[in-house]
Amino acid sequence: MSIAQQLYQLQEVDLELAANQQQQARVSGQLGESQEIVRVRVTLEAGRQRLEELEKQQHTVEWEIEDLTAKLKATEENLFGGRIKNPKELTNLQREADELKARRTQLEDRALEVMDQAEATSKNITELTDELSRLEAEWRNQQEKLSTELAELKAAHAKLSDERQRLAAGIVPGTIEVYEQLRLRRGTAVARVEQGTCRGCQITLPTTELQQVRGGGLVRCGSCGRILFLA
Repeated sequence: MSIAQQLYQLQEVDLELAANQQQQARVSGQLGESQEIVRVRVTLEAGRQRLEELEKQQHTVEWEIEDLTAKLKATEENLFGGRIKNPKELTNLQREADELKARRTQLEDRALEVMDQAEATSKNITELTDELSRLEAEWRNQQEKLSTELAELKAAHAKLSDERQRLAAGIVPGTIEVYEQLRLRRGTAVARVEQGTCRGCQITLPTTELQQVRGGGLVRCGSCGRILFLA
């Protein structure tokens, strides 16, 4: 096996290792809590707090209605009980009764409004709770799959690392250094030669270079500097 072929095999493993690392980064980035779940939880908590506030408002309004009803009852008893005969006092009592009735009507309208809001909020809470349950179930299932995928990727990475070490051990150290420098500069260090062309830079090779490659020597492309490999 020529040095160029050894380096090409090493490069293939390095490319697989790089792809593996990218996949691990992708999977790792998807592990953890979902932003969508966080959003729904925040919205749900806000809805629960809103419902609690509406229920307090409803109780307050109901107490005020009860208080006004009691006052109205006492006023009407004085108004229609026959005990008070003074026209002016009766007129004042009638005015007070009318004011109490008007205020109670306003509070009853407010109570209905709060009740409607509480009902709508409660319905929304139920829908959000169902949505959260669905999202959490999907998230748990996804996390299990991602964890399994990550474990498989790590196992594959370990095998590729062992394979790289084995291949590198069979190559002259100085050649490995040239290979690594080319990888840093060019992304890939070895280019296949196909139909007399360097596939690294797509330049047609001079006849002398092509003959040297065919002879099995370690030849670098005169254009891009990559090590040439003829399959």
